[in-house]
Amino acid sequence: MRRRDHNIFANATSLLICGLLAGVVVAAAAFPAVAMSGLAAKAGGETFASLPSELRRATAPQITRAFASDNKTQLSVFYDEFRSDVPLKDISKNMQNAIISAEDHEFYQHNGVDLKGVARAIVSNKSGKSQQGASTLTMQLVRMTLAYSATSPQEVVDATKDTPKRKITEMKYAMQIEKELSKEKILEGYLNAAPFGNGAYGVYAASQVYFSKKPKDLTVAESALLASMVKAPTAFNPTTASGYPQALDRRNYVISDMQELGFVTEADAKKAVATKIKRTVKRPGNGCVSVAKNNWGFFCDYFYRWWLSQDAFGATTYDRERRLKSGGYRIQTSMDIKAQQAARENIGDHISEKNQNALLLAGIQPGTGRVRALAANRKFKLDNPDKPVNKISSDPKKAKKKIRGTYPNTTNPLLSGGGDITGYQAGSVFKMFTMVAALENGYPLAYSINAPAKAVTKYRIAPGRSTCNGIYYCPSNSGGKAGGITNMWTGFSRSINTFFVPLQERVGAEKVVDVAQRFGVQFRAKNDADFASNKASAHQWGAFTLGVSSSTPLEMANAYATLAGDGMYCAPTPVQQITSKSGEKIDVGKPHCTRATSPDVARAALDAARCPVGDNAQLGSCGSSRTAARAYQTIRHPIYGKSGTTDNDKTAALIVGSSSLTIAGYLVNPDYQDHKDRMSHDIVNPAVWDTMDDFLKGKPRVQFKKPGSSKISIGDQRSIPDVTCATLAGAKSRIEGAGFSASVGQEVESKCPKGTAAGTNPSGRTIKNGYVGIEISKGPGKDPAGPDDPNKPKPPGRR
Repeated sequence: MRRRDHNIFANATSLLICGLLAGVVVAAAAFPAVAMSGLAAKAGGETFASLPSELRRATAPQITRAFASDNKTQLSVFYDEFRSDVPLKDISKNMQNAIISAEDHEFYQHNGVDLKGVARAIVSNKSGKSQQGASTLTMQLVRMTLAYSATSPQEVVDATKDTPKRKITEMKYAMQIEKELSKEKILEGYLNAAPFGNGAYGVYAASQVYFSKKPKDLTVAESALLASMVKAPTAFNPTTASGYPQALDRRNYVISDMQELGFVTEADAKKAVATKIKRTVKRPGNGCVSVAKNNWGFFCDYFYRWWLSQDAFGATTYDRERRLKSGGYRIQTSMDIKAQQAARENIGDHISEKNQNALLLAGIQPGTGRVRALAANRKFKLDNPDKPVNKISSDPKKAKKKIRGTYPNTTNPLLSGGGDITGYQAGSVFKMFTMVAALENGYPLAYSINAPAKAVTKYRIAPGRSTCNGIYYCPSNSGGKAGGITNMWTGFSRSINTFFVPLQERVGAEKVVDVAQRFGVQFRAKNDADFASNKASAHQWGAFTLGVSSSTPLEMANAYATLAGDGMYCAPTPVQQITSKSGEKIDVGKPHCTRATSPDVARAALDAARCPVGDNAQLGSCGSSRTAARAYQTIRHPIYGKSGTTDNDKTAALIVGSSSLTIAGYLVNPDYQDHKDRMSHDIVNPAVWDTMDDFLKGKPRVQFKKPGSSKISIGDQRSIPDVTCATLAGAKSRIEGAGFSASVGQEVESKCPKGTAAGTNPSGRTIKNGYVGIEISKGPGKDPAGPDDPNKPKPPGRR
C-alpha cells in the first residue's frame, strides 16, 4: 500500500471511530447503564475487543535511598524521577479533594469513564471551542501505567499519543481497574504517579520540592497549587516569570471548585486564596556529588561503582544504573558515621584541601570486608568548567595541555582505584606479604639473617643506582646502615630492606606476589600486571617486597585486615543490607570471604606486625626500634600495622589495625607521581592513629589470638655450641658443624683474649639452620682507677 493510501485509510478509520464514539457517548448520556456494553461492536470492529483483558501493571520509578550503617542517617538518594510512593492515609484529605476538584469531579460516581464528560469534550472540540480531554483520574492512571510498563520507545509513544485508539485503550483498562480496585486505591495510585514539575513525580516528591514537608501536612492552598500543576507542570510552574500568574489563577480556580464541591468552607477558601505562593523550590540532591558537603562523596561513589559492577542488578551497566535509580531500594551501607567523621576531621587537621598532595584514609572491618570510611582532603565535586577552581595539574605533560589537577574538587576514585587511578607505590607496607609467604613455606618468625648495609642478590636488573656487579639488584637500608642479626619481629619493626629482600629471594618472589594477589592487590598498572601474571617474571621481581607495585589505600587496608580476620580475605563491600520496595531482603553485598592463608600464619604475621606501631608481640621480642611507635602510645589498644616510604619519599604510608577496624593512610600526589615533593610521615601518621584512637574511644580492649603452634613462631630450636675464647676459625667450624650458618660479627669487650671468639649472637639456642654471628673479643675492658685503687668507688651496699 502506498503511504498516501495508508494515511487516507488511517484518517478514515480515526474519523469512523470518533463518529462512533460520538454516537455512543450521546446515547450514554441518556442510557449510561448500557452504553459501554456495546462499545466494542460500535467502535470499529475488533479493535476494542482484542485488547488484553487485564492491564499489565508496572510500578512507577521509585527513588532509592542509601543510609549509613546505623540505617538511620541518609547518605544519598538515586533516581531518574524523584518519586516515593506513600499510602493514601499519609496524604492529607486536602490533597485528595484538591486533585478531584482539579481533574475529575465525578470520580466517586463513574465506573472509570465519565461518559457525560466525553460527550461534552467531543461537542466542545468539534465546535472549535477550547480543547477538553474528558479523561478521568482512572484513565490518566492507565495512561501513566502504560507508559511506565512500556518495553520500547514506541510503546511509550503509543501510550501517550493523543489518538482515538489510545482513548479506547484507556477506557477499556479504566473499566477493568474500577472492577478490581477501590476508589481509594485508584486515587492513591494516581497521586503517587502524577508529575508535578520541577523534577517532582508523585505527591511525596512534590511536597518535598515545593514545601519541604510530608504530604500528610499539606494545607488547602498548598494542595490546590499542586493539584493545579498536574494539567500542565511547565505552563503552571510558579518559579518562572510566565508560569507564576498562570499558577496563581489556576490554583484559585481549583480552590473555587473545592468550595463548590463542598470540600472547603467559604472562609477556608478565602484564606487559601489569600495565601501567597512561594516562587522558589528545593530540588532534591541526586547521586554522590550532592553529598560533597558532608564529606561522604568518596564512599558514596565507591558504592555507586560497586553497584554498577554487580551482575545481579542487570546484564549491562545501563540496566544496573536504571535499576538503582528506579527500583525504590532501601540500602543500609557499611559506612560508619563515627569512623568517617573521624577520618575527615583528622585529615583536615594536617593538610589543606587546596594542597596538591592528597592525604587518603580508607577504613575496613576485618572478617567482613565492610568498608567503614573513605576520606580525602578533596571535595567530591566536579570542577565548574566555566569558573574552574582547580589549579593546572602538576604533571608537566598535562600542564602543557592546560589540564587541571584534582584539587580541591574531583570525582576520581582516589582511594579505591578505577578509571585512570591505578594506585600508588606505598613502600615497605608490602613487606607483610613476604613475611606471610615465608611463614607459609616453613620459615618461622624467629628465622634470622645477618642484614648488611647493602644486600647482594641474584636478581638481575637494568644498570642503575641499586645495581652492583653490573647486573644484580643490591638494595640498601634507609640511612645506609647495616641491619645486623635480624628476625621477622625485629626486621619488620625496623623495616630492614636487607633482611626482607634476601628473605623474599629464599622464599621465591613469585610466592610473595601470589600472597599479595590472595590478599586483594589488584595490579591495575599494566607493568605490574605483566609481572604478576607471569611466574618467571614474578620470580625476578626483586624489589616487590619494598612496595614498588601500585596499590590503593582500600586494597592495603583490606590486605592487613586479612591478618586480623584470621587469614580470611573478604572482598570489600559497601553494603550491609539491601531491601527491595516490597520489603524483600536481597542477598547481594553480604560478606564474601575466602581463605587466603591459615589462621596460624595470619596470627603469627600479625604478632610481628605489632612491633612497628609500638605494641608488643606476644610470641617474641620486637627490639628497641619501632618505625611508628607513637601509634600505640596514642591509641592504647592492641594494634598492628606498618609504615611505608618509597624512594625519595614520593609516597608516605601508614597502616594501623585493630580487631574491629583497619585503616590505611597514603600521602600522595595523585596527579603526578614523579613529583619532587618529599612526603612527610608527620602528616600521614598522626592522621591515621588519631582516627583509630577516635574510633576506639569507649570500646573494650580486644587482644589478638596467638598461633596454635609455637613452631610457626620460634621454629625447630637447636642448641648453639659454646665457642667462648675459641679461635674464630674453630668457632666457625663448630657452629657450621652443628647445622647453622655462621659468620664473624662485631667486636665486643670480654674476658677472652683479643681476636678470639667472645660468644655468639644469638646465644644459647636458635632455629635449626638459622644464622649465628660470632662476636670477636676486644679483650678485657680497662678500669681507669685500677683494681686495688683505694679511691675506686664501692658498689652500693659494700663497705
